[in-house]
Amino acid sequence: MSKRATIADLARKAGVSVATVDRVLNRRLPVREDTALRVVAAAEAIGYHATGLLRQRMTEVRQVTLGFLLQKRHDDFYKALAAELSQATKSSTSIRGKPVVEFMDELVPSFIAAKIREIGARVDVLAVVAVDHPLVSEAIEEIVVKGKFVLTLLSGLTTPACFGHIGVDARKAGRTAAWTISKLAKKPGKIGILLGSHRYLSQETAEISFRSFMREDAPEFQLLEPLVNLDDQRIAYEAVVNMISSNKDLVGIYMCGGGMEGLIRALRDEKAGDRIVAVCNELMPVTRSALIDGTIDMVLSTPMTKLAALAVDAMARAASGERFDGSSQVQLLAELFISENI
Repeated sequence: MSKRATIADLARKAGVSVATVDRVLNRRLPVREDTALRVVAAAEAIGYHATGLLRQRMTEVRQVTLGFLLQKRHDDFYKALAAELSQATKSSTSIRGKPVVEFMDELVPSFIAAKIREIGARVDVLAVVAVDHPLVSEAIEEIVVKGKFVLTLLSGLTTPACFGHIGVDARKAGRTAAWTISKLAKKPGKIGILLGSHRYLSQETAEISFRSFMREDAPEFQLLEPLVNLDDQRIAYEAVVNMISSNKDLVGIYMCGGGMEGLIRALRDEKAGDRIVAVCNELMPVTRSALIDGTIDMVLSTPMTKLAALAVDAMARAASGERFDGSSQVQLLAELFISENI
């Protein structure tokens, strides 16, 4: 009588550890789909007694395609976010997730709407970062009617067709930036504000909250009219250089959108980092370097790993039929970084 194949025999045949086989059998931790398929094939080859259970485990977890429509493929932040979202999708234990990540380098509403329709046709659930515009809302409503689910990331949208939103609490971020500048500025003066677009609801909220704090708690400062830089570092650079040259009593700058590279380069070129308190978003290599050399003073950063995990979990639940009331909002606290804690 032939010896019964053991779990160790199966692990050797599949070229994986015993622990990995155990995870496939018992769904203890996530296992890559190609690894799980290799274990099933090895079990069939050696006549492993629990081959049927292994096959069942593979069919118990449905394959779901999750789409992520992000911005600016060459931006360090969006590259890092894409990696986090892909990893979270592949690590999900509730679905066999297939991530589809696409970027939008052109950010006009008509282009965004076209991309939503195109990727929406290929995925089960879509997460999108976009400006709030009727054309964008129309495209989302169209794919939702066709049975797809849409989640907003980073910045919300006004259409009720989205089942939820996950992003940083923009109100608290704006007030935190205002508190920082008002406390660190050596004397009262003018403060500049830059944002990508008021159609990003998160940026609009951050700006309003910044102004609200300064009006209530630091009225001795004068706020300049906000400048729109389309999250473009070249536009941001020109705007900051002009702001510095036109306002000799400028003591602070709050950038509540993208284009941080332009802000940092302008502050360095104008040698203004020591007299202007600057707060911007996202801890990336360029902002880390600027914190270290004192060019900027604080970074309000998105907790990307947590955001990605929450997004994939919500998308998996939507795909499984869980009902949302259309107002499911997850507001995360921004991570605060200064030169002393990076």
